[in-house]
Amino acid sequence: QVQLVESGGGLVQAGGSLRLSCAASGRTTRRYAMGWFRQAPGKEREFVATISWSGDYTYYADSVKGRFTISRDNGKSTVYLQMNSLKPEDTAVYYCAAETGNSGSAYSSDYGHWGQGTQVTVSS
Repeated sequence: QVQLVESGGGLVQAGGSLRLSCAASGRTTRRYAMGWFRQAPGKEREFVATISWSGDYTYYADSVKGRFTISRDNGKSTVYLQMNSLKPEDTAVYYCAAETGNSGSAYSSDYGHWGQGTQVTVSS
């Protein structure tokens, strides 16, 4: 079992930056990809970014490509999401998730463990 705890959310003006963190505990010895998803009010949860266990593969949603960067520090069992040039449409609850494999999937159904989420609000 893996427990995930996100932090780093908050209120920021458009054009600003935030860095989200996701700390994993429990069965962290298994090698799995990690992902970030988000859900805005009244919308479906959507994929944001994913990173393989080694960090050599990353994949982003088109809406965040070039603005967001996913990274991980396996020694600290932590995954990060650096968000720059934030827009009001980035406002959502952001969730980190551990994939059941290591493929770097964009599909939420491939992720077996989820954090509780952290709110990101971008004001215009």
